[in-house]
Amino acid sequence: MTLLQRSGKPLGAVGGFFAMSLDALVLMFRPPFAWRELALQCWFVTRVSIAPALFLAMPLTVLVVFIFNILLVEIGAADLSGTASAVSIITQLSPIVTVLVVAGAGATAMCADLGARTIREELDAMKVLGINPVQALVVPRILAATVVALLLSGLVMLVGLTGAFAFAVFIQHVTPGAFVAGLTVLVGLPDVVIALVKAALFGLAASLIACYKGTSASGGPAGVGNAVNETVVFSFMALFFINVLATAVGVKAAG
Repeated sequence: MTLLQRSGKPLGAVGGFFAMSLDALVLMFRPPFAWRELALQCWFVTRVSIAPALFLAMPLTVLVVFIFNILLVEIGAADLSGTASAVSIITQLSPIVTVLVVAGAGATAMCADLGARTIREELDAMKVLGINPVQALVVPRILAATVVALLLSGLVMLVGLTGAFAFAVFIQHVTPGAFVAGLTVLVGLPDVVIALVKAALFGLAASLIACYKGTSASGGPAGVGNAVNETVVFSFMALFFINVLATAVGVKAAG
């Protein structure tokens, strides 16, 4: 087997992913739009993601605040606890927690659903009936994951800052007024917007990967399981790439 033959499948998968993504982007603005499917998918992604996101945000927030406050107390700058909390939670923790949950819960469920439909040949049946599966199934799921990730990131910010305030004030005895005053020292509206944009990009990337792996699944139930596992791995890989790129662009634009 030649090198070209061995590399053909990964290259074909990359090409298929971008082709599906382009089709979804084009069909997103063409009628008819599957509003009912969009509402169902928004509720589904929210239902499977909101509780894990909140339960994951609280311990991470407490851990970060605890470490920062130990350092700040040592150098006599405990009043800056709110500043450290705002920087860590808003700029990094909230979008990362959001995508970990959306990719680990919502995207995998999307992939499993589409994969099951694919191996049952439901997508082929839709094509025979003149229904475009990308427009009917993929586009609503992409939009749902993006919107839910955006809203979930804002909720994680609120819960994270509330937990940081409670832990810093009641456990580590930081002055409440100083904590609140320090929230806006280094973090402003541009930073919040950048964090929300990152969360939306994370949700978009995770849903695109999930939909592609689901619609291209093969090999029966085992193939669906492999597609779900690959969705998680590729989504986390995309997370770190998008995070670095979006943070660099956002810092440059805000500066």
